[in-house]
Amino acid sequence: MKRVLLVSVIVAGLAGCAAPGPRDDSQSQTNRTAAGAVIGAIGGAVLGHQMDSKRGAVAGAIVGGATGAAVGNYMDKQEQAFEDALAEEQRQNQIEVQRVRDDLLKLTLDSEVSFDFDSAAIKSSFKPSLNKLMNVLAKYDRTDVTVVGHTDSVGSEAYNQRLSERRASAVGDYLIDQGISRYRLRTEGSGESEPRASNNTAAGRQLNRRVEVFVRPEAEFAER
Repeated sequence: MKRVLLVSVIVAGLAGCAAPGPRDDSQSQTNRTAAGAVIGAIGGAVLGHQMDSKRGAVAGAIVGGATGAAVGNYMDKQEQAFEDALAEEQRQNQIEVQRVRDDLLKLTLDSEVSFDFDSAAIKSSFKPSLNKLMNVLAKYDRTDVTVVGHTDSVGSEAYNQRLSERRASAVGDYLIDQGISRYRLRTEGSGESEPRASNNTAAGRQLNRRVEVFVRPEAEFAER
């Protein structure tokens, strides 16, 4: 019964730490790191319980908390590095940097500036921006990358699916050519299946034509 109560208290603390706030608020970054510590503490406490020792449960919570805080801090720093490196692109609405959750970053690339119409060839004018993105990924090499292509609903569903896959592969191949390990990266296409806005307007269709880059801690780092 005491163990159940302990986990309940920890989960309640996690909910408080993870409360949403402004992305650039230093307090929210502190909360995210704290949330990582709580997540690690829960995992550590479970590990300690499996050791069937009261002392082991406490020690496991402490070690797990330290690991969770390390991952959260690592992601905080990487998010800030993206914000700094891509400040001009964000100002021009070419790239959006978003913290989806404590262990997941999402960068949204505007297809209007990265690809010509009906093409999967990256525009030469957009490559400097991808180089900035790549430099951050190279520095923070304990994260894995998933590139996902999206389209609007103009054209057949099958064609849009192929186009989204080709564009995701183009971005992934470019990052690999620039030095990112292919073992860190995977690509996929979602076609028109995940719109951000209505396809009934030109503005909505433009939002839906995009490539998203998801960045998360590598499995060994997240689980240590």
